[in-house]
Amino acid sequence: MSVNNAPVVVGADGSESSLAAVEWAAGYARARRVDLRIVHAFIWPQLAVPLGPADHGDSGGGLRNDARRVLAEAVHRAVDAVRGVQVSGAMPETAPVPALLRECGNASLVVVGSRGLGGFSGLLLGSTAVQLAAHAPVPVVIVREGEPGVRAAARGDVVVGVDGSARSIEAVAFAFAEAQRLGTGLLAVSVSPPGMVDTVPVGVLLADDDDPEPARALSETMAGWAEKYPEVPVRRAVARGNPARTLTDLAADAPMLVVGSRGAGGFRGLLLGSVSQGVLHHARCPVAIVRPRG
Repeated sequence: MSVNNAPVVVGADGSESSLAAVEWAAGYARARRVDLRIVHAFIWPQLAVPLGPADHGDSGGGLRNDARRVLAEAVHRAVDAVRGVQVSGAMPETAPVPALLRECGNASLVVVGSRGLGGFSGLLLGSTAVQLAAHAPVPVVIVREGEPGVRAAARGDVVVGVDGSARSIEAVAFAFAEAQRLGTGLLAVSVSPPGMVDTVPVGVLLADDDDPEPARALSETMAGWAEKYPEVPVRRAVARGNPARTLTDLAADAPMLVVGSRGAGGFRGLLLGSVSQGVLHHARCPVAIVRPRG
């Protein structure tokens, strides 16, 4: 199946976070004119516990019926939120991460909520979101609960982090397509960490000649993209400071923040870099983690 017409896959576990992800994924699928596949992982059969109703109990009870209701609610939420999307549901008998990774082979994008029903109060990100961002071969979008399904209230531009690496080029491509879909502009940002001795204030945007290396990386990575997306207004900025914090601050009003899975400074063998991990945990808007296919 071509990536262009491959479905969007979204995980659902009944939490408000996952239902927000379902709504977001439905809007994305409609805009891309692809199908939406909702996956609810049903792990209980692997644990050898009773799945059906209790003896002499409600015929609608039991873990399997509960799981079916979770999936049905998610399908209903998608259909109700966004008309015109072909929606299917799946209830594989496995854990959430393996279930969603298995679906990635035929997906263009996988979407999850930031924290599911098993999350601890106060944590901003659940383990499923972290593991998918680290291992999925397709772009992963993490949506926080409380975010409107299509981010209609967001006023800013799509923000993308650029560091000159191959993965940031993939992130730029994804960000341009998303800005076009949403009808927004694009803010491309290159951030260099503060040095031992800095005369430039941390966390502020710089002129190109204040720090030429990130400006050069930004210019090279962005070359040619404005011509491919002439309808997307583009702004470029270089900054000094903590990259993850700077990007999340700049994306405070953004409909999406896009970063590569691991940047130019990443260590071989690490699947997620410090910047991608940082924005996953702290950004309030949907975050897309992008890596090259294959």
